[in-house]
Order: sequence, then structure tokens, then C-alpha cells
Amino acid sequence: MRRREFITLVGGAAAWPVTAGAQRAGKLPTIGFLGGATPSVWSAWVTPFVRRLRELGWVDGQTITIEYRWAEGRIERFAEIAAEFVRLDVDIIVAAGTGPVLAAKQASSRVPVVFPIAIDPVAAGLVASLARPGGNITGLSVLSPDLAGKRLEILREVIPHLGRLAILANADNPGAVLELRAVEESARTMGCSVTTLEIRQTEDIPLALKGIGARVDALYVGIDPVTNASRGVINSLALDARLPTMHGQRGFVETGGLVSYGADFPDLWRRAAELVDKVLRGAKPADIPVEQPVKFELVINLKTAKALGLEVPPTLLARADEVIE
Repeated sequence: MRRREFITLVGGAAAWPVTAGAQRAGKLPTIGFLGGATPSVWSAWVTPFVRRLRELGWVDGQTITIEYRWAEGRIERFAEIAAEFVRLDVDIIVAAGTGPVLAAKQASSRVPVVFPIAIDPVAAGLVASLARPGGNITGLSVLSPDLAGKRLEILREVIPHLGRLAILANADNPGAVLELRAVEESARTMGCSVTTLEIRQTEDIPLALKGIGARVDALYVGIDPVTNASRGVINSLALDARLPTMHGQRGFVETGGLVSYGADFPDLWRRAAELVDKVLRGAKPADIPVEQPVKFELVINLKTAKALGLEVPPTLLARADEVIE
């Protein structure tokens, strides 16, 4: 079923003359939007994406059509949705995260794909290189593996005695596995022992976290559609276990996680809209370099810190882009 959760964002703008070669007689250019989680979880990202498209002249129902599909954290849905978009003959697919992008890549080598978020797209096999993506895919990298060490340094500022770390990661997501390896390496360099908690679906999370609070000092949650769709469950279980958490994006902290450090995701989605604009106007993804974050943000949930009995250093609070109280 087509979703219109964001229709209020796209009304009122003047129609824009469509110049893209993708437009066919009697048919507006169509964006197939593959959402890895749910509309409510992704609203903070979809809103700036749609707004930027509108600023560029692409108005849903007037100059483009956007077909939304939501995988709700179910990995098997990625391939199903990508195949559906190919059958619908969409002009471009927007998919965020390594798993959804790989599904789109496997579904078609013809339909352009733009990813607003991907963890190390070269190592994950999404593109040939950042400067020359090749093929039909381009987008933006979140540099999550490169930021692993920085995140652990921040976590140690909050927990000086940090010596045992658990890492929650989706073993079926190549991007999440890349991040997992980077975190493991950084943790061991810091002298931390590591417990790896592998999941593959939402239902695995309660069992993975069962009793973990007695075995480790903190929990690192990898970026992934499954963990993102389940962030409320993860935060609730972590809080029950009195376990501090580190995340790669602010949405987890807004829903009860302790701290996050990473790329400004709404900014990535705005820039992704600009890449979509280029493709709709005739540019080839192969010729559009993969871009990297220019804005990063540190978010701390002071309410969660107090619930865990943690004292966040004033120096860290002063560096935070946002403190949730």
C-alpha cells in the first residue's frame, strides 16, 4: 500500500518544468523510497529529504511521484521491495543502509540508486570507489567504522572504569559487520574486553541482551535497520540492566539511549535529495562521487545518565551539541 505520511510537506509549491530524460509521456518521474524501518522512526530523516526536494522543484503529486515502502526492520523485505520497484519501473530508488542498497543493486543494474546513508560503501561493495562509483549507485557515507575509536573515547569519559564492552550488531548486514570489526579493534586497543552480541532480526534482541548487564560495563549499538527499528526495545532493556549505551545517531538518544556521536543524519538526507535532483535531471550515478559527512553531532541524554547513577563530566557536556534533560 502506498504511504502518504509526509504529504503535508509537499503541498503548496509551484510546479517545476521537468527536464529529466527519465520522464515518459503521461508519467511523472517516480522515486521508489525503500524505508528500512517504520515511518515514525524515519520521520526525522524523511522530512528534510522531502523538504529539500520541494525546494529543488520536485513536488510529490505535481512534478514527481514518491512510492514509499517500509521494511519495518525485516531484512527479507529489502529484496521484495527492491524487486517491486523494478516491476513498477521507477526512475530512481532511494535506499539507506548497506542491506537495502545491496538489495537494490541486486534487483537492477539499470535503475539509478541513491543512498543517503551507508557504512563504508566501498568495503561493503556498493561502489567501486568514492571518487568514481561506477555502475548505477551513488550517495553518502557515514564513516561509522572510522568513528568507532572516537565513540569509545567519549564513552570512557563517562565511564572511566570501562573495561568490558558489549557490541550489538546485525550479523547479516555487511555494513554492520564492518562497524563491528572496527569497534572490536578500537576496544582492544584501549584495553577493553569485548563481548559480541550478534542478531539478525528484532526477535533476537531480548535474548541477546539477557543478563548482559552483569557481564559488561557498557553497550555499543551498531547502526542498522534492525537496531534502528527496535531502538525503543534496546534502550528499555539496557536501562533495566543499568547498562550505559553508545550509539551512532541521535534518534537512539532521543528515545532513551545515553550518548551518540556521528554524522548529522538530517543533513545527509538533505544532501541526498540534491543527488536525486542531479540524477532526475540527467546525471549518471557512475559520474557522481560519493560524498562524506561535513557535520557531526554529540548528543547526551542527561535524564538517562541520572537514572543510571552516572555523573557526566562538565567538559563533555560543554562539548555536546545537545543535552536532553
